[in-house]
Amino acid sequence: MSVIEGDSGVVVVDPLVSKETAAAAFALYTEHRGVRPVVAVIYSHSHIDHFGGVNIDHFGGVKGVVSEDDVRSGRTQIIAPDGFMEHAASENVFAGTAMARRAGYMYGAALEKGPAGQVGTGLGQTVSTGEATLIPPTVHVTETGQTLTVDGVRIVFQVTPGTEAPAEMNFYLPDHRALCTAENTSHTLHNVLTIRGAQVRDARAWADYLTQTISLWGDELDVVFASHHWPTWGRAQGVEFLGLQRDLYSYLHDQTLRLLNQGYVGPEIAEMLRMPPALEAVWSTRGYYGSVSHNVKAVYQRYMGWYDGNPAHLWAHPPVAAAQRYITAMGGVDAAVGIARQAFDEGDYRWAVEVLNHVLFADEDHIPARALQADALEQLGFGAENGTWRNAFLSGAHELRHGRFGTPTTAAAPDIMAALTVEQVFAGIGVRIDGPRAWDEHIVLSWVLTDEERTHVLEVRNGALNQRVADAPAPGSTTFTLTRPVLISLLTGARELPAALAEGSVSVDGDPADLGRLVDLLAPVDPDFAIVTA
Repeated sequence: MSVIEGDSGVVVVDPLVSKETAAAAFALYTEHRGVRPVVAVIYSHSHIDHFGGVNIDHFGGVKGVVSEDDVRSGRTQIIAPDGFMEHAASENVFAGTAMARRAGYMYGAALEKGPAGQVGTGLGQTVSTGEATLIPPTVHVTETGQTLTVDGVRIVFQVTPGTEAPAEMNFYLPDHRALCTAENTSHTLHNVLTIRGAQVRDARAWADYLTQTISLWGDELDVVFASHHWPTWGRAQGVEFLGLQRDLYSYLHDQTLRLLNQGYVGPEIAEMLRMPPALEAVWSTRGYYGSVSHNVKAVYQRYMGWYDGNPAHLWAHPPVAAAQRYITAMGGVDAAVGIARQAFDEGDYRWAVEVLNHVLFADEDHIPARALQADALEQLGFGAENGTWRNAFLSGAHELRHGRFGTPTTAAAPDIMAALTVEQVFAGIGVRIDGPRAWDEHIVLSWVLTDEERTHVLEVRNGALNQRVADAPAPGSTTFTLTRPVLISLLTGARELPAALAEGSVSVDGDPADLGRLVDLLAPVDPDFAIVTA
């Protein structure tokens, strides 16, 4: 979190993951600089660690940075890039359960802190476990060059969509000669694709936007600061830092494409590609968070997808079926464990892990295999320069020894769920429909939103849920009349329909049991699914 002082108040940039950490950070500022009103908050991009601590109105009076009343009254502006709300909320709608489970591995959430466990994530120490909040933006930055003056502070923006986040922006403070590069630069190689799972980022666009940044302000700046890590002082040093960061993503992109077009596939390119000595020798371009290996595979995935062109891989057996066949070919489970033991003793931990993965997907309760796999994963973790790789390897070892730890942290929070659009919530319901159970169902529900003067129609047929905005309720449908906040609370489970009917916040024309029929088709999510075993 950064604080920019204006004529009478302050502008807060990226108020951290949670209201507890944001409150502590802001208290540290006020202890040394005095109490000043927050006149604006800037969300540099749509990831939760850059907005989650904003709201002081919730959760037992623990303060964040500003209140919703401050924003409603106009005392505080919330400034964000165009598309912020769509992307800030949507990341958790479709694949949120799987992402959160995998994030536990990536961040080492269940590991003890220390030299044999979690020592950081490569980008920072780890994510906080407090309550995340969100206040929607009041000012949207839509184009590069857009300029705002807030409490005497001039701010010039550069929009950079599709870089480190789908909605992101850099900004320059001409009166301070200070450039904020959001998370488009950091003192490490970042992720083109995070290992917790996400959509692949565009390394080419990332590099091109940094070139534009240098062109816009490289001749003026005195300091470069970003959302993570420390500032870079001095014009020459700042431009060099920006150029090295730009060169990282440009080189990874272009060289992956060069080798891809020679017929090499992602795993091969990841082993072949070497970074230039000038980039390998600089601390700020090392792979502590992103890695050359998984970023190369991400670039390949962005252009070529999952299939490598080899028809032997077009219809491969799934993991359990393949594992059973591999173990049979190796002469049985004990023989396979013997092969892995020899590889382990020779220091070939990667091969040991690959063999033992087949063993555990064929027989997850094989105690010697679990123990040896944990030892092998641990060795890979201890040898990893990359923080997220270390955490993933050690988390796998932890689960093999102690059982699954589930999802220790989650980004789902009332403010964020309330920020979802109606379309996003309905789409989230659609991905939970148990298709085979819904094959023979036909359900039509209409939702008349009195505060938005819109009608949404939901229809389940052939196992799929589809939605549309309509001029009127669908003929013959059960129709619910209510406001958008009430609808969101019903669909996210914050309020029960009988209570809403009793209090008069919902009226129904038709059979309210139709909503129950839809709810009965929703499959439960599993935040504790297996990762290192079948």
